[in-house]
Amino acid sequence: MIKKIARRLRIKASIRLKVSGTAEQPRLTVFRSNSQIYAQVINDLEGKTLASASSLSIKDKMTKTEKAAEVGKMIASAAKAAGVEQVVFDRNGYLYHGRVKSLADAAREAGLKF
Repeated sequence: MIKKIARRLRIKASIRLKVSGTAEQPRLTVFRSNSQIYAQVINDLEGKTLASASSLSIKDKMTKTEKAAEVGKMIASAAKAAGVEQVVFDRNGYLYHGRVKSLADAAREAGLKF
């Protein structure tokens, strides 16, 4: 299990060297736990979170992938309310499939560009 976590952290560090959020194009980052998924829109130059959403507020009987899609819609609407139209996607070391892909696709459909 430690090898798996260390691998993800190594990939995460590699991604963060290349991906950085600015005021014009902040970073949309995803954190995925066993049961929940979280998303934040971050301006790295100022170190401020502009918008956030999580599956903690969703109480419906849904699959984890469906919850991730709902979080994608919620983060897109929260980002638009904060005046953000375009973001850089940071998958945070996770593979781009399943819940991470579902969140990204839903955010794109809701109007975020990345």
